[in-house]
Amino acid sequence: MRDSTHEEFLVNWANFVHDHPADWKEQHKEFIDAQFQKTSAFIERLRKTKDGDEKIMQAYGIKNMRGYPVLLSRVKP
Repeated sequence: MRDSTHEEFLVNWANFVHDHPADWKEQHKEFIDAQFQKTSAFIERLRKTKDGDEKIMQAYGIKNMRGYPVLLSRVKP
């Protein structure tokens, strides 16, 4: 476990899930959706920078450019 604060958070979340079986899924969905939105926004901002596509390729370990047509159209071979 990282620390006592993290452990407390996990215990509180588990209790919330147990006590609110119909409500926790919506909160969790909103959190996960926000994470995907932030990632997408960051990638779009990064793509607009110099060598942004190359940085994305390196960060994600992309080797098969044919699988990523949007990047393929912008990246120099």
